This record gives sequence, structure tokens and C-alpha cells, in this order.
Amino acid sequence: MNDTLLHHRAEGPATALPLLLAPSLGTSTALWDAVAPELSTTHRVIRWDLPGHGGSSPDLIGPGATVADLAMLVLDLADSLGIDRFSYAGVSLGGAIGLWLAAHHADRVERLAVICSSAHFGEAEPWQERAALVRRDGTRAIAQGAAARWFTPGFTAPGMLKDLEDTDSASYAACCDALATYDMRELLSSLTAPTLVIAGREDPVTPVLHSRQIADAVPDASLTELAHASHLAPAERPRAVLEALQAHFADGSGHGTATDVTTRRSVLGDAHVDRAQANTTEFTARFQDFITRYAWGEVWTDPTLSRRERSLITLTALVAHNHHAELGMHIRAAVRNGLTPEEIGAALLQTAVYCGVPAANAAFALAQSVLAEDD
Repeated sequence: MNDTLLHHRAEGPATALPLLLAPSLGTSTALWDAVAPELSTTHRVIRWDLPGHGGSSPDLIGPGATVADLAMLVLDLADSLGIDRFSYAGVSLGGAIGLWLAAHHADRVERLAVICSSAHFGEAEPWQERAALVRRDGTRAIAQGAAARWFTPGFTAPGMLKDLEDTDSASYAACCDALATYDMRELLSSLTAPTLVIAGREDPVTPVLHSRQIADAVPDASLTELAHASHLAPAERPRAVLEALQAHFADGSGHGTATDVTTRRSVLGDAHVDRAQANTTEFTARFQDFITRYAWGEVWTDPTLSRRERSLITLTALVAHNHHAELGMHIRAAVRNGLTPEEIGAALLQTAVYCGVPAANAAFALAQSVLAEDD
């Protein structure tokens, strides 16, 4: 365990845009298990644990901690990873940290998503009482009622309740201290990062009104309300949260919609799309627009298959039809979508059985050249 940095997990291409995913009080990186893998097809996803939670050392925080203290730990983590600017999504306390960062370090936050959170979690006394209870009796004293606070009736996530029980009591209490003194209400209007606010309509911890107050105060912020969702929406409604985050964190321009072009850029790379757009003529403009809308706006954005799966399918189809010009481009895209050289090799070996050895032989030669060139 590293006592100087927050424990974290990195996913996705190292060269992709960084996206930090922050947890709620009492949870770990597991809160994002159903969301992070798909986000990592387009971003360098870094999810992290609060002090004393998951794999983070309890020595990172002490009594009387503030949200500012927690935010500085996040910046220390980003600095250690060589990340200057990043997008950020956080749940509850994690969302509060994101708001603080966006207000006090606007130069670091590219885009922000605040999920089931608040600009002010109520008066200090209840948090001080909870901190005292946990310091005296441990986190198991509050674990019994956690399910009712976190989820709608009938939804269960035993692993998350276990994470709460395993959380260091002193660290949990220190996070309560931070929430007791937290108040961002007067600073919301100063935020400049494009902001998405997501609320669970059945959230008793941070009711929808809290999210509406953030969305109303932050300039040009948007609000998404999720039905059948309580406080830990990424665990209970992962697909809805994923789609909202994908739409918010997408950024592009050119032919087709912004989302269409963003998808094309994230799969094929900026250099390829820039060349295609630069070479567009009046004669080819309609074709470029058609490809962007049809392939990248409808097929590649369909959430039924992951981008990793789509890359595998595309590679085999290109080998089968001897489309070597596009095969090299999509080998690079496969790496960008998270496939390893070993997985690409396994896919090409599969084509030897169903597409023919000569086709696979040519594909292996091309793939070896492309991967070596990129290395």
C-alpha cells in the first residue's frame, strides 16, 4: 500500500483523454465496475479510493479533514500520473470534491459530472454525530441501514456493503468531518467547466432538489434525472449513467453530429480524421458525411456491442475481403479500443481457419508492420 497516494486503478489507452472517477463515502472503486470498462474505450479512466477506503491508506487523512484536503489528494494523484487536465465524474462526496476542484482549480478540470451529490449536505451536527458514532463503534454501526440509503427497495449489492464494513473507521469519520464543513453554494456560479448533473429520483441522501440547485446555479449546466435510482446510481442504473456520461464527455466537430465525429476520432485517431476532412472536396463531401453518420453515428455508437468487440469483428471482415488499406488503420483502432497485440494476433489466427491461410498470412505481415511502427 502506498501511504502517499490514493489507491487507484487505470484503464484504457494511456494516450486517451484522462477521466477521473470518484467514489461515494463508504464505497470503493467497485462502485464503477459496470461503467468504467466501457468509458475506457474512449478515455484513460482513473478510478480511485478515498483514504481508508478500498486500497487507500488511512494515513492520508485525519480528524478535522476538509473537502479541500481530499481534493488536493486527487491533484497529487493526477500529478503523479503526469495528468495536467482531466475530465471528472464523482458520486456524492466524490461529486463534492469535483465541484471544489472545478471552482478552485478550473485550469485542471476539462469537463465535470456530478452524480447524486450536493453543494451542501445539510447542517454540521448530523455529520459530527455520525463521525462520533463510527469512531466509537466502527463502520458496522452504520452498515445495517446503508442499503436503504443507497438503493431502491429490492436492489442488492452485498459487495458494496462489505466495502463499507471494511472501511477504516477513523478515515470514514474524517470524511464525515469534511462533509460537516462543506458548502459550495456561493461558488457554483463561478464554475466554467461544462457540467452535467445526474440525480436519482428516489435518492433519500441527496434528493433531486439538491441536483436541481447545482444545475440552476452552474452556468449552462444540464440535469439528468434517473427513474428507479437511489443514491449509488452507477451501481443501480449503470447503463443509464454510462449513456449520460458518454454523451457529456464526447467532444468533436466536423461532418455529422459532434458525437458522431467524436466516435470516429476516438476509434480512428485525430490524425486520420484530420486527413480525411482536409482531403474532402465538393465531390466527396456527401460520402464523408454519409460515413460519419452511418458508420460512426449509428453502428459504432450502438451500445449492444463494446468497441473491443466491434474491432474484432471489423478486423476479421477486412481480412476476409482483403481490404488491406483499411486493415492497417483498424489494427491501430483496435489498439486504441483496448485490444492487446496478443488479442489481435488471436483474432487473425481465427481468420486463418475461416478466411484462408493466405489471407491470414498477409494480415499477420501487415499487423506486425503496423504494431512495430506504432511501438
